Amino acid sequence: MRTLLAAILILSIAIALMCVGIIVKGRFPETEISRNENMRKMGIKCVNEEEKERSGLGRQRNSSCTGVYTEACKSCGLYKN
Repeated sequence: MRTLLAAILILSIAIALMCVGIIVKGRFPETEISRNENMRKMGIKCVNEEEKERSGLGRQRNSSCTGVYTEACKSCGLYKN
């Protein structure tokens, strides 16, 4: 019984400290790969981005294509005619 209470106490303290970290930063840590700054700096990409690059459907960095089919977006490779 003492062991169970000790484990519950340790877990409670750990959870409280994690909550304090989130409250101090003012936001929850970003876990989405495409929006996490540190992952982008390390060159880690989400599977969808890698698949688009592999298949040639990825948009060019300087492209102004919005994903809506127009004459200006023919060069981005998103739409096959």
